[in-house]
Amino acid sequence: VACYVRPVSLPVVLAVGGLDPCCGAGLGADLKTLAAHGVYGACALALATVQDTRGVSRVEVMAESFVRAQMAAVWDDLPVAAVKTGALGAAEVAAAVAAELAARPEVPVVVDPVAVAGSGGRLGHAGLTQALARDLLPRARVLTPNAPEAAALLARPVRRREDLAPAARALRALGPAAVLLKGGHLEEAGPLADALCWTDAAGRERVELLEHPRLDAAGTHGTGCTLASALAANLARGKPVEEAARAAVAYVQAALAAAPGLGHGDGPVGHPPAADG
Repeated sequence: VACYVRPVSLPVVLAVGGLDPCCGAGLGADLKTLAAHGVYGACALALATVQDTRGVSRVEVMAESFVRAQMAAVWDDLPVAAVKTGALGAAEVAAAVAAELAARPEVPVVVDPVAVAGSGGRLGHAGLTQALARDLLPRARVLTPNAPEAAALLARPVRRREDLAPAARALRALGPAAVLLKGGHLEEAGPLADALCWTDAAGRERVELLEHPRLDAAGTHGTGCTLASALAANLARGKPVEEAARAAVAYVQAALAAAPGLGHGDGPVGHPPAADG
């Protein structure tokens, strides 16, 4: 006799961002990362690109009403436990996403303030950085900028290891509950460090450098998307910010080590199963 067993419900993460046709970055990387963490990934398309591992040649930003409608469709049907935002393309889209999130203040949001692709191609219109700071940063549970993105948000250089901690504190003052500032773009060699700024259980602001070795990987395309999505997956699974951030950094190291060596430029990272996925 056939018997239907209702499957165990998976945590759901909604990723809002851009499409990379090679799926090295953007929503492709998001969904692979979420699946690797045992989380169900849903998505809303904010922009589409023509790009490969060598660069971006074209960007088309979606209408803000279309982005909101996609998000609303997911909200209405799936139990979203966390949201991750990536490349949004325009100030109007950032404002629209923030408006959708405002109705659900209990859902943790990871904001990756993408304006430029890793290859250097611009993914955002004028005014996007200001809109992110105004509309999305105050809604973020965790903000995950790299050094150039942090510099744009703060209007000051972030170039060296000693810049990380003060920049992370300054970014947190803009509104996010926590900041994970990535140090991969710093102008110095040697081991890497990311700065995590958060409030501990005693209510004290803390800043800690999460150090890790610099790997000679076969590709680094999509590391930022992978980190932010891993962080969102861990938040959706109930981990506190500090634990979620540490696990996300460790996952990116594993993803770099698993890079498949595809493409003629900076190839994608791999997406192996998470250690506790």
